[in-house]
Amino acid sequence: MSVAISLRSTTARRSDATLSFIQHSLLVVGLMSLLGTVKPMLDDRTQAVPDDGLFMEAPVVTDGPANEVARAPEPPVEALSPRLQRALDFVSRRYRVAPEALIPVFEAAQKVGRERRIDPLLIIAIIGIESRFNPFAESAVGAKGLMQVIPGYHLDKIPKGAGEQPFLDPVTNIQVGVHVLEEAIRWRGSLIAGLQHYGGAAEDPETEYANKVLAEKQRLEQAVRRGPGGRA
Repeated sequence: MSVAISLRSTTARRSDATLSFIQHSLLVVGLMSLLGTVKPMLDDRTQAVPDDGLFMEAPVVTDGPANEVARAPEPPVEALSPRLQRALDFVSRRYRVAPEALIPVFEAAQKVGRERRIDPLLIIAIIGIESRFNPFAESAVGAKGLMQVIPGYHLDKIPKGAGEQPFLDPVTNIQVGVHVLEEAIRWRGSLIAGLQHYGGAAEDPETEYANKVLAEKQRLEQAVRRGPGGRA
């Protein structure tokens, strides 16, 4: 009887061990199957991410410092009108100045004249009388540049961003000079009186300075009417 009990006990332990082994095997197989299913799902999710802009790469900055705000390009300089182009040809011959050197002067006269409502040919005539288109001209009383502006009287008219020698810069000199002329015309009440004031001869009854400027302007207008090929 003891032998039978012992056999049954041994058989029961073997059965338990076999059952436990089978359960562990099934658990391992289940885990492996689960991992095999999850990995493709993860791969599919990774590949299926839509390119909707949320995962775009940051743009690479190849020029300029980091975080620099892009600057709009400066507008191109407006081409000279046919009227001023013909006047430029005349001035180049009359004053023996290369056309290339006159282009920025005429461009500034065109731009500032439009802004201040002053005929650009009047500005050009004043430059011819005052400096003969020499941007570095300086008078005995200290007037400088194309329009012979006296710096000590007109520092308040220098535009922002002007260089260290603003009155010798052709564009700045024209900006300041036309501003002075505009104020003189408005203050004196007429073009003739304004020109006399600009030329420092407000008390001259013969208005010699104004006559010289207007005569030069008339020559420019005649050259413009003659068109290309007209001689000085």
